[in-house]
Amino acid sequence: MKIENLEHELQSLREQLKNHPLYAQLESVEDIKIFMESHVYAVWDFMSLLKALQQHLTCVGLPWHPTIDTSVARFINEIVLEEESDFNEEGEAKSHFEMYLDAMQEVHADTQKVQAIISSFTDLKTISTQIEKAQLNQAERNFLRFTFEVINSQQPHIIAAVFTFGREDLIPDMFLGIIENSGEDGPRKYKKLEYYLKRHIELDGDEHGPLALRMIKALCGSDMKKWDDVVEFSKKALQFRIELWDSIAKKLTENKGSLVDAS
Repeated sequence: MKIENLEHELQSLREQLKNHPLYAQLESVEDIKIFMESHVYAVWDFMSLLKALQQHLTCVGLPWHPTIDTSVARFINEIVLEEESDFNEEGEAKSHFEMYLDAMQEVHADTQKVQAIISSFTDLKTISTQIEKAQLNQAERNFLRFTFEVINSQQPHIIAAVFTFGREDLIPDMFLGIIENSGEDGPRKYKKLEYYLKRHIELDGDEHGPLALRMIKALCGSDMKKWDDVVEFSKKALQFRIELWDSIAKKLTENKGSLVDAS
């Protein structure tokens, strides 16, 4: 299978995600706050997918041995460097997840809940049970459970598929627009969020996309079963993302309704 065929298979779901009604509801910093309180789980689970790929595609054991595809190993290691230990707007080394939490605090979003939940996840063998017990809504629970089912499959091509095709594209640009239109002091008031978003756009630019596709090609080769797996699990990842977006859109509708009732 060619990448063009794969992208054709995913086009309908990607268009559904791209044109999701949620985006029209994101109009204010208050909306961003509500969004971030659910989206933060997708920021966190991205790191688990990335570290799973690092385990499979680079040498993290001893004694060390060369990897099969050094260019793919470099790609993964570069992303780990940038995602796990990037510099924030003050030049401090921080993971992007921690930078996201800082940005959440800046818009007065609740970070204690997500920190308590992820602290309760301690073991890959029992994480499905731990996710079921966590104080998550059904969409958040389904999203995280799917991610760790993928990781526990121990199949690099499946993990790479979800890592590559299960992400959203529109959020950074949209959020920057909201910040810039949030008043004269908007960018200065939300400098941590603005920096995080601009850094996200910079890193997800021209280089990472093509390299991620090369990783898929290297992992699947001419094995049609693996290509079929990539299609299947990429579709599932997009479906769970859409379900998460549905739940956030519902929260936004309920919040705006409560504000109208209170006025």
